[in-house]
Amino acid sequence: MAYGVVIRRAKAFVFLSMMDFTISVAMCTFNGSRFLRSQLESIARQSRPPRELVICDDRSSDNTSEIVRDFSRDTGFPVRLEVNTENIGSTKNFEQAIRLCRGHIVALADQDDVWYPNKLERLEQAFLRDGTAAVFSDADLIDEESNSLACRLWPTVGFNRLEQKAFRKNGALAILIKHPVVTGACMAFRRDLFDRMTPFPAEEIHDQWMSFLLATQGHIEIIADPLLQYRRHSQQQVGPGPLKLQGQMSSAKSRGKQFYVNEIERFRRLQRKLGESSAHFQNSESVSQEIRRKLVHLERRAYLPTRRMARVPRILHEISDGSYWRYSGGWISVVKDLIVRT
Repeated sequence: MAYGVVIRRAKAFVFLSMMDFTISVAMCTFNGSRFLRSQLESIARQSRPPRELVICDDRSSDNTSEIVRDFSRDTGFPVRLEVNTENIGSTKNFEQAIRLCRGHIVALADQDDVWYPNKLERLEQAFLRDGTAAVFSDADLIDEESNSLACRLWPTVGFNRLEQKAFRKNGALAILIKHPVVTGACMAFRRDLFDRMTPFPAEEIHDQWMSFLLATQGHIEIIADPLLQYRRHSQQQVGPGPLKLQGQMSSAKSRGKQFYVNEIERFRRLQRKLGESSAHFQNSESVSQEIRRKLVHLERRAYLPTRRMARVPRILHEISDGSYWRYSGGWISVVKDLIVRT
């Protein structure tokens, strides 16, 4: 290990020790009784216990609250349960849960996964790197019966080895400007950065919003090892995508133009946030410029002509200036635009 790296980690360790480094877990629940006990038990088995577990329930109609209260009686750390007076949706619910956390680091938790015992310990170690704003890991996929799907999470969100290498070398924004790869259930971040990201727009998916803005405030560390079992089931709000090209084509066809319209709105919201709070974000102007170029690329893809041959000149233009590789999925996106009607 290089001498400079040792010094930086030593300084970070001293700093974290001086401020009594603590971790909060923020969990959101909604009718989660089927899988919740397993998840809570896995958090209780952590080799590095959290300072607290904060759970915000979005007016469940099952016995979710009773499960949490029963669990809280025998834990070695405080468990705080807040039940909403009205349903506010997962994004605003996560915002609320995070706001109630008091630890220096907040680890997000879904109600239906299973954490490996070393998850918080590994996340904590990653924050010893100077300037780390957030950390996220890979996960093993399981089904509704907790059977292994013999697959990991990252490939299902398109985060392949080439992208992982670019993420480490060029920074998170080089990948996140193309597509989201951070799953909230796998992420932890510095609590002192939270207020800079609020309010979370209700239309956003919380981890997409947070990961992009966190990448403008510091380094995002990636852990290629799986630190949890991520459950894939029919009731989840957002799940892994298709692995094979045929499945990706079918997905693109079913989403149609609306996908690009939604992405345009997402990046416009991010652009407005950066403009409103530019002092809090690193290189906010250059990031905003990248977003403007991304928006141009998205608009061109959204409004391609219906006739395939008429699309070719526009597609060639986006190929020639590298936009498909800078802001989309490269040749796969080219093929989608040539074949799939939007």
